Amino acid sequence: MTLTRPDTRVADVLDIQRATHLYARGLDRFDPQEAVSAFTDDAVWDTTPVGLERFEGRAAILGFFERDAAAIADQFHVITNHVVDLSDDGDTATGTNYVFSEGHTRSGAAFKAIALNEDTYRRTPQGWRISTRRISALTPPELEGFDA
Repeated sequence: MTLTRPDTRVADVLDIQRATHLYARGLDRFDPQEAVSAFTDDAVWDTTPVGLERFEGRAAILGFFERDAAAIADQFHVITNHVVDLSDDGDTATGTNYVFSEGHTRSGAAFKAIALNEDTYRRTPQGWRISTRRISALTPPELEGFDA
């Protein structure tokens, strides 16, 4: 079966959503390799709007995910409300999605956050990947005993 252009675009959007969901699942399963697999090698993950850092490159992002996996006792991420706009060139896209996250650190601190992910995506030989992600709080984060 040959996909027509509209079918290809639908498949592209689904692959982009899958990358976003792999990111969340990897975090929640404490699998930093799976989480970072959602990103391009030269990705930028900007968490400065929520009081953290800006990470450039897959290795830097992986380092954060590894530190996070060691410090977090339990957590979950729900990613929803995807809006994806594919470029005319067919190899890049932009999009947004909402994330709701809640959990506890190993030291007992609790956190809850509702945020907006603003993304750019790029087609790679492995499929669509996140090339930039900027996370902004939509509501004030709840940080009980948590020092970001």
